[in-house]
Amino acid sequence: MKILVSGLLNIETTIPVKGFPIDYYPIDYPFFGINTDVSGVGYNLAKALSTLGDEVDLISFLGNDAEAARILSRLYDDGIKNEKVFRKLKATPVSAVLYDIEGKRQIYCDLKDIQEQSVNPDDVIDSLKGCDIAALCNINFNRELIKKARELGVTTATDVHVLGGVEDDYNRDFMENADILFLSDENLPCPAEEFIRQIEERYHNKIIVIGMGSKGAMLYERGNDKVCIVPAYSDDKIVNTVGAGDALFSSFLHFYAKGMDAKNALQRAVIFAGLKIEHNGASKGFSKEQEIEKLI
Repeated sequence: MKILVSGLLNIETTIPVKGFPIDYYPIDYPFFGINTDVSGVGYNLAKALSTLGDEVDLISFLGNDAEAARILSRLYDDGIKNEKVFRKLKATPVSAVLYDIEGKRQIYCDLKDIQEQSVNPDDVIDSLKGCDIAALCNINFNRELIKKARELGVTTATDVHVLGGVEDDYNRDFMENADILFLSDENLPCPAEEFIRQIEERYHNKIIVIGMGSKGAMLYERGNDKVCIVPAYSDDKIVNTVGAGDALFSSFLHFYAKGMDAKNALQRAVIFAGLKIEHNGASKGFSKEQEIEKLI
């Protein structure tokens, strides 16, 4: 399948900590614990989808620096097209992730000036018209793009991550124009099923999925007006949960684009995400489709 991905690319450093809150101490030596790699939601989605066998068309922004060169080199090695990765930023975004053995994490994301950018839909119209699904991350440069995709009748998908309420000013454009909407259960103002009903009533999305970590994922389908829970997959080898949501989102899109119904696609997606968190780093640990089918 051909999937358009538009989202953040960055360099990410992951750092293990003993627990939260972090007690002060002047220095620690976590040998082979600190890792720096290419990441960002855009890269995580593109890498996961390409691993699953999809053709990915990637849109993003980078600077003209060593970090950008490292990212472009990785995209080339991964066989991911980078013709629409525009080098217009003053510097390439970077992030640092603190995580503990219980799976809790604290993320510091320096976006540089990427939130000041915007994608002109006319510049990527061929990519929009030629894709099976447009996975458009909730970042400022995608606001006009997701509206144009919806206007063209392209199946649109976005992950708004953490919401504090249905009327979220930052994410409204994305929720209004998404056929497939993903989010996390972190910081929800009410029980997940109640919140999923509120979202559907307000935005009328075709499919809504709330990722619930070790509790699995909650699925709503407008077609049958039903809510169900798909249990999580785990073999108790959790290393780092960073990127689990991106893995769930991308793998769901892969199987759904192939023609599976939403529940079967989500059942495979929770396995894909469960295997991914056995690895350290948001862009590591992606499985091939054959591995998922063996476990399903």
